[in-house]
Amino acid sequence: MTEGNSTEVTEFFLLGFGAQYKFQYFLFTVFLVIYVTSMVGNIGMILLIKTDFRLKTPMYFFLQHLAFVDICYTSAMTPRMLQNFIGGSKLISFKGCVMQLLIYATFATSDCYLLATMAVDRYVAICNPLHYPIVMSQRVCIPLVAGSYIMGFINASVHTGFTFSLVFCKGNTINHFFCDVPPILALSCSNIDINIMLLAVFVGFNLIFTELVIIFSYGNIITTILKMSSTTGRKKAFSTCASHLAAVTIFYGTLSYMYLQPHSNNSQENMKVASMFYGIVIPMLNPLIYSLRNKEVKEALKVIWKKILLGWTKL
Repeated sequence: MTEGNSTEVTEFFLLGFGAQYKFQYFLFTVFLVIYVTSMVGNIGMILLIKTDFRLKTPMYFFLQHLAFVDICYTSAMTPRMLQNFIGGSKLISFKGCVMQLLIYATFATSDCYLLATMAVDRYVAICNPLHYPIVMSQRVCIPLVAGSYIMGFINASVHTGFTFSLVFCKGNTINHFFCDVPPILALSCSNIDINIMLLAVFVGFNLIFTELVIIFSYGNIITTILKMSSTTGRKKAFSTCASHLAAVTIFYGTLSYMYLQPHSNNSQENMKVASMFYGIVIPMLNPLIYSLRNKEVKEALKVIWKKILLGWTKL
């Protein structure tokens, strides 16, 4: 690579985790199990929602897209990471790096907006149940989901375009297990002030806006639940949003750790661990949370399981 000449950078080297050489086969096995579980869980959730008539509601329409988004952004990084663990080439082409960042950032951002949309759905269902069929009609739900994807693509396109238009002259080793903006910026000898500003503005807006929507929605939900005179009514109302609240807490808790932790010598390794949890573990947890904490999903799973057993007995 010629110093100061970005045209010479045709590939990047993904450094990965610091301890992966000692435990590479163990890590490969663990993350393979997590990835397979994530794919089976999310694909199963999509198929279950498509086939069960009881799940044809706005909440499950959003959940179906959340599962799709989880599949996309975990698949953008996990297969490549698994390949690196078992001794495959840690090199990724320049175009491959661009595509990985674009896909990951698009669907990770869309995830934020879908979680916020689902919070609004729960707010309308609990606080305005009589108007729920009208307010959350298909004419409203489809634009909300489309808007989530559009916001994700805009955010990803801006960061990807500005990041890979820089001049890279500080080597081609990315200190991460996938192509992310901060470790790529560290390789540039260009002025990255605009990139840092865009990162702060776009990431800050997406996180703060979606968090405010969620806080507003659940603030009103909790107030409404506390005003209910019936204990049974309170339990039923809380159960309808418990799964989503658990998913939101895990998701934003991880993001808060990633962006609010104080700088230290181990911050880069901590960011890798947080990114791993955010991008690989959470997509596995979401279908488990929604299946274990959701009565309708559990009932639909029982019906499917009975049909499978009935089919086996006839063979």
